[in-house]
Amino acid sequence: MKIKNLTKAANRIKKAILQKERIILYGDADLDGITSVLIAEEAIKSLGGNIVARYFPEREKEGYGVTPKGLEYLKEHAPALLVTFDLGISNFKEIPMAKKLGFSVIVVDHHKVLDKLPKADIIVDPKQPGDKYPFKEFAACGLSLQLAKELLGKKMSDALYQSMVELAAMGTIADMMAREQDNVKIIQEGLDAIPYSWRPGIRAFLESDIFGRNVPLENKVQQMISILNVRDTKNREPGAFRLLSCPSEPKARRMVDDFAEKNKIRKEQIDGAADEVRMRVFHKKTDPLVFEGDEKFEYMLLGAVSSIISQETNKPAFIYRRSKKDILGSVRAPSGYDTVKAMQACDKFLDTYGGHPQASGFQTSSDKEDALRACLTEYFQKNKK
Repeated sequence: MKIKNLTKAANRIKKAILQKERIILYGDADLDGITSVLIAEEAIKSLGGNIVARYFPEREKEGYGVTPKGLEYLKEHAPALLVTFDLGISNFKEIPMAKKLGFSVIVVDHHKVLDKLPKADIIVDPKQPGDKYPFKEFAACGLSLQLAKELLGKKMSDALYQSMVELAAMGTIADMMAREQDNVKIIQEGLDAIPYSWRPGIRAFLESDIFGRNVPLENKVQQMISILNVRDTKNREPGAFRLLSCPSEPKARRMVDDFAEKNKIRKEQIDGAADEVRMRVFHKKTDPLVFEGDEKFEYMLLGAVSSIISQETNKPAFIYRRSKKDILGSVRAPSGYDTVKAMQACDKFLDTYGGHPQASGFQTSSDKEDALRACLTEYFQKNKK
């Protein structure tokens, strides 16, 4: 049994390769999205595909998912096949915009399906209606790996598979997906492959002195993931993408040292923002959730901050960056809560939202902030764990 539409998506990409169509890979800027794009790119290029562009939306500037700004930037390449990774399943307005510009659209996503599906040509998401594949908790990079296997078939060499599964393991661990069934295999095979990686970016980590002595491999991988999460976008490419695709070991070593220093600063910033939230919620112990934002909060730190606050308070934590126009937030919640369902109940106060029950995100205009807070408070008062 295969994931719904996996073969259909692979056949459409093969057709694009044979007919020399332009191909664009559009991925989320977190490590799951980045590793998804890298896996797909290496598979498509090994078959001679013409990848003309990659795009990773900058969430602070344009929001999450397929964005109008992203489509505006990419429209010069139309007509083309646009394949999205780790986003797209909730882009009901933007997918038709992409098609109107002349793109064929394949969505490869692992997020929860809302009330409907976007009007993409092909959707690969194990959570969509009618998907009978028994395992639903892939990271997007796990789906990208399945797509690569379907694309390459017998042309998938052991060496190429090892180079892909190491990325899939890192993305799956980074996205904190359930360590069950298919994910167990991906993580174990990836961890087995990492010490023997040919990839200069991974070799640079393994040969650096940032880990200390006698550190178990998975702890090293967790540290690698933390460092790869630093914000360092250049020429529209996230730092993690540039490092993991870097062809030069000396350059990769310099990048690892640079990112490790930036990660120390990032940790200090996370601690500072978490302290600020702790002070605010100290006198709000009866509130059923934490809903806090500030102009000073950097969006790229919010996932870590909301995770810390949720763990400490045992409540859903909606932490956001506020600007004059909008608020952009990251959400984490303990087991037993469904933050996507909560936002569905309050969607009239939201512009975009989506993700997983315990890890999601949202965006809305600043004038809806108080109404959204009130709606979510009421929801969680009625829907306690």
